[in-house]
Amino acid sequence: MTKRIKGSCTTILAGKAATIDGSTLIARNEDGAGPLNPQKFVVVNPEDQPRHYQAVLSSVSMELPDNPMRYTATPDATDGHGIWAGAGINSENIAMTATETITTNSRILGIDPLVENGLGEEDFTTLVLPYIHSAREGVERLGALITEYGTYETNGMAFSDKDEVWYFESIAGHHWAAIKIPDDAYVVAPNRFNIDDFEFDSDDTMSSTDLEELINKYHLNPDQEGYNLRHIFGSATIKDTRYNNPRAWYGQQYFNPEMDTSPLDQDLPFICRTDKKISVEDVKWVLSSHYQNTVYDPYGTLGTDEEKELFRPIGINRNQELHILQIRNDVPAEIAGIHWLAFGPNTFNAVVPFYSNVKDTPKNYKNTTGETDPTNIYWLGNIMALMGDADFPLYEDEENIFEQNTVAGCRNLQIKADQEVANQTDKQAYLEDINNQMADLYQKNANRLLGRMLALGEPKMKLQFTLND
Repeated sequence: MTKRIKGSCTTILAGKAATIDGSTLIARNEDGAGPLNPQKFVVVNPEDQPRHYQAVLSSVSMELPDNPMRYTATPDATDGHGIWAGAGINSENIAMTATETITTNSRILGIDPLVENGLGEEDFTTLVLPYIHSAREGVERLGALITEYGTYETNGMAFSDKDEVWYFESIAGHHWAAIKIPDDAYVVAPNRFNIDDFEFDSDDTMSSTDLEELINKYHLNPDQEGYNLRHIFGSATIKDTRYNNPRAWYGQQYFNPEMDTSPLDQDLPFICRTDKKISVEDVKWVLSSHYQNTVYDPYGTLGTDEEKELFRPIGINRNQELHILQIRNDVPAEIAGIHWLAFGPNTFNAVVPFYSNVKDTPKNYKNTTGETDPTNIYWLGNIMALMGDADFPLYEDEENIFEQNTVAGCRNLQIKADQEVANQTDKQAYLEDINNQMADLYQKNANRLLGRMLALGEPKMKLQFTLND
């Protein structure tokens, strides 16, 4: 079977001292190779987790531990290519996102070739998230699996708990490296090898046991001093200047407009700091962005047609789902995990703050199939995006109103639930009800937006004729 790789994602990470409320955030656009790849939002309860795992896209087969934890996930809604669980939060409030496809180079692949029958994005979340009790433990389990089974692709992944955020990159067939993101820092990571400066003897890094030895033995380091893993294992191609670097540049410009950098820059920093406290809304805006207020905006009026097509936007028609996994530090553990979620192209959707400590998810987010169904949020999001793209200036204000009202309404439900949950006998059932209320609110507001778009758009249809006499 041909391997199917979702190779277009964008990741944003933020440590607890960098965020507006002291939570950790790991977020990613899951982008497909094509525009439609139906997704669903589910809870995998322990009884539903396989004890024997068989990959679909490779021959990997293994026995799994008999004590899995419950976790949320955003798998593919259609069968045939494996689970692709995507991202989630487990019952101990450990979050994982997997994966961001990244670049490598021929030097390391010549030493450690990719493993055709190894592990890949199809597998990682299912094999790791149900069994880890901290972000560091996630790095350790994932690293051990790649060391043992190898991988057929290079990927970036992230883990978080209430205190730490870790970013992990597979380097080649069996090698990997991971780094703890400083508490006061953020990261914007596109589809390239991202980790730069790396210290092998630090408590804030982990890697394959022989990675430093391999670099020295095979003369892989192009720098006079230190270890810059992007220089050693990554790429600096023309494609990076068009497809990857501009996304990091624009995200960094949003958080640090004083940065004097270029979208073509091959050495944009990995770990960044800003004086602004980062909110969920900031992360959503960046992951939905298309170079607004620059000549590169496909919807804008500032650039030429050539400039508008020069760089790959962050928000794109191939967005399948956007998750922002938030582990809060100012509430009890039973409500600390929030799986913010949006389906479809990000230009015309909104994120919903679903509580992760539940046993089931709302039907209009869970029951996605391969058949178009506007009562399902995945399909509704794609319909809204297609209509909105047809005349973005006409519909932009309506979308902004929809997004603000939807997120505000969900936040209001969340604030009340945070205060009331302690008084509930069955807390999980209560949180499931709140999640259902949020899903219903989204559906109602999205349908209202569609109605406004129809009212604005139909008078402009070409299929019209006015007879005044």
